[in-house]
Amino acid sequence: MYRHRGGALEVFLIHPGGPYWNRKDAGSWSIPKGEYGDDEAPLDAARREFVEETGIAPGETFLELRPVRQAGGKTVHAWAFEGDADPAQIVSNTFEVEWPPRSGNLKTFPEVDGAAWYGLVEARQKINAGQIPLIDELEAKVSVPTSRNLNA
Repeated sequence: MYRHRGGALEVFLIHPGGPYWNRKDAGSWSIPKGEYGDDEAPLDAARREFVEETGIAPGETFLELRPVRQAGGKTVHAWAFEGDADPAQIVSNTFEVEWPPRSGNLKTFPEVDGAAWYGLVEARQKINAGQIPLIDELEAKVSVPTSRNLNA
């Protein structure tokens, strides 16, 4: 999700939940994303995952971005849409994990523990390095409204 604020482009990023990501910041944020099977179209999966991870209904018009491969080998297919939402109001699905490790105790964590709007410079610092090309492509494809001198 992206928006224009004060003549600048901003992107909506999420922070993964769970104990592994608890104290990580730079390079750990992401676009909302997830897995999909052969029986689901990638765009349908992107819409579903966006809702599951944020509780926010995505827009209707999507801009397809080129797939990127993250360092771990995962290929991310992404679409952008213009929208707006209050990051403090996100509602994420949850997952269970044994925590602490080898304790036998299962704990429930939100899949996403935070969301925020970032300008492009800060977004490139926050997002997983493998997803930076998505921001670059979005910037190239989405024109930021500017005022023009009509008397020129």
